[in-house]
Amino acid sequence: MFIIDTALKSRQELGNPVRVGMIGAGFMGWGIANQIINYLPGMELVAVSSRSLASAKKAYAEAGILDPLEVTTQSALEDAIQLGKPTITDDAMLLCQAEGIDALIEVTGTIEFATGVVLEAIANGKHVVLMNAELDGTIGPILKTYADQAGVILSGCDGDQPGVEMNLFRYVQSIGLKPLVCGNIKGLQDPYRNPTTQASFAQQWGQAPHMVTSFADGSKISFEQAIVANATGMKVSQRGMIGRNFLGHIDELTEVYDVDQLKAWGGIVDYVVGAQPSPGVYVIGLMEDPKQQHYLRYYKKGNGPLYSFYTPYHLCHLEVPLSVARVVLFNDVVLAPISGPVVDVITLAKMDLKAGETLDGIGYYMTYGQCENADVVKAQRLLPMGLAEGCRLKRDIPKDKALTYDDIELPVGRLCDRLRAEQEVYFASALPRAIA
Repeated sequence: MFIIDTALKSRQELGNPVRVGMIGAGFMGWGIANQIINYLPGMELVAVSSRSLASAKKAYAEAGILDPLEVTTQSALEDAIQLGKPTITDDAMLLCQAEGIDALIEVTGTIEFATGVVLEAIANGKHVVLMNAELDGTIGPILKTYADQAGVILSGCDGDQPGVEMNLFRYVQSIGLKPLVCGNIKGLQDPYRNPTTQASFAQQWGQAPHMVTSFADGSKISFEQAIVANATGMKVSQRGMIGRNFLGHIDELTEVYDVDQLKAWGGIVDYVVGAQPSPGVYVIGLMEDPKQQHYLRYYKKGNGPLYSFYTPYHLCHLEVPLSVARVVLFNDVVLAPISGPVVDVITLAKMDLKAGETLDGIGYYMTYGQCENADVVKAQRLLPMGLAEGCRLKRDIPKDKALTYDDIELPVGRLCDRLRAEQEVYFASALPRAIA
């Protein structure tokens, strides 16, 4: 990261800061705004878009800027950027279209809305940093294809677990080990949690109940590990991942995983519940060279051939702006799909569901998400969790059953469904064609 602070310092000294727009102004968005405005010389938050102007204004207010200019046209936004005047708007497309913005941070947590935003940003030549694992885990591969063809970067972010895992993956690879597990350390996993059970925790931390429910019921970690899988080529060893309850230190996992099984799988994404240090992420790497094993024993890393590496924290909003700097200044992608989907997140019933009901969203009462290998998802026509909201049930579905496309009617006219279908066709062959 030291090269990043040096580069940003240079931009600051030249009076040419990296200019960023942010789409979404909730709990994480407010933190990101404060970080850029007050703690990151060389970067400037020029505009915030939110469907609630009050939330957009709060993003600036919490950072000490009390008078952002409300804009409703592209020309007004561009004029404000030239004058150095922070702006707010409820029209996200203005940020996608305006000149003078180097990159956008997408932090809405939505699927359908974010799909349109990202496509518009790409069409207007803007880099996009996603703090939206749900979108990435649903149609990330096809969105990245659009970005590649437009000559811009679509990337996940530092700070959130997937980006921290990917940084660790790259580090382990860079010192000569073969990563065989990318994992996430959780304190709780209960697929039946809902906004009612999580209401007090959400209130304590100023977050939305459905958002913290998605952490507790496993949906969020499923999206997070799916996008790590898609960025590394790793798979899951079983539906839902292994997900051990493990109360020891993360280093002890080198004695728990079976090296031959991991090699046969070619590497997996996984998680553990209860391990220390928590929270954090880990990568288990393989080194079979006896000479290197001797040095690693000397360095107190164990006897091998599996070795544990971990980061005992993730500092979401503090590090997200660094992702923007990596993308804009160095064309360095934090994480992005390397091709088509490797792992998807599927939809399971959180309760007995009845024909005619309309499914609610991620982190609500009716469904939860689990990881499954993409080839299985395709063969069984399993319903992606990112597309489940708004679907109408054709038949009764018992608790814990995985939903399929045959069980539901999709809402009419959604862009995310069209992109998902396009993704399946595009990556069906070994030699994808150019997008029309």
